[in-house]
Amino acid sequence: MAVGILEVNLISGKGLKRSDFFGKIEPYAEIQYKGQTRKSSVDKDGGRNPTWNDKLKWRAEFPGSGADYKLIVKVMDHDTFSADDFIGEATVYVKELLEMGVEKGTAELRPTKYNVVDSDLSFVGEIFLGVSYSLMQERGMEGEDFGGWKHSQFD
Repeated sequence: MAVGILEVNLISGKGLKRSDFFGKIEPYAEIQYKGQTRKSSVDKDGGRNPTWNDKLKWRAEFPGSGADYKLIVKVMDHDTFSADDFIGEATVYVKELLEMGVEKGTAELRPTKYNVVDSDLSFVGEIFLGVSYSLMQERGMEGEDFGGWKHSQFD
């Protein structure tokens, strides 16, 4: 089994549907990979066309437990005085990326548009993101923190 770092470069969104009747939306993304969730920053000024430029990282094993080699990107609207609203979600399949990364040491899905869909699968906008995977080296990684997992050669 190979262990590496899966990194998502969440760039922007376009044409996201409005979740509130009044005011503008303040979008952010929750990205889940195999039960691990990371949140992007909230773009308070972006409205329906946010810009995040966030890099989020996960420790990823291949082949690992389970067969869900996908990222679930939930786009949410931040609300101050009530629960955040669900705008929609996109799915990014990364199995082939991980396979190539294990074979070559590193692999990348260049930034691409992904459709964001509501729970009824209707189109509610787009997100633009890229994904990369790099195998971890045994030396030179001590003490680095990757999404709550700390690599140490003494584990």
